[in-house]
Amino acid sequence: MELVVDANVVMSTLIAPAGGTAELLFLDALTIVAPELLREEIEKYSKEIVIKSALSEKDFKLILAIVFSRITVIPPSDYKDSIPAAEKCSPDPDDVAYLALSLHRRCSLWSNDKALKKQGKVRVLSTAELISLLK
Repeated sequence: MELVVDANVVMSTLIAPAGGTAELLFLDALTIVAPELLREEIEKYSKEIVIKSALSEKDFKLILAIVFSRITVIPPSDYKDSIPAAEKCSPDPDDVAYLALSLHRRCSLWSNDKALKKQGKVRVLSTAELISLLK
């Protein structure tokens, strides 16, 4: 199953790298993709993630590299035609790239953002829903 992963899921993985979200991220049954924006968002919140995770800067960078080795990052040029539709349905401008990529790839979005569920164009799966679906 292919999924677009949202920044909140990746941040959860980085904060608790031994947790259930991290386990899901590395399941062979899942193909994980994300817009380039994901890198920017993780960079923006990296100091906060390091504090919450209690990881050293070195360990954080190592885990970040491991996590990104699992995610195929897609440039905006690949899904630019889907951006107008995503802008119309997105509850938050910060989520447009994720929705556009989901529309372009015709796959679900893995996110714990409840506001994203309110749009009707893309199926949004929370971590709990994904666990139930994979059982």
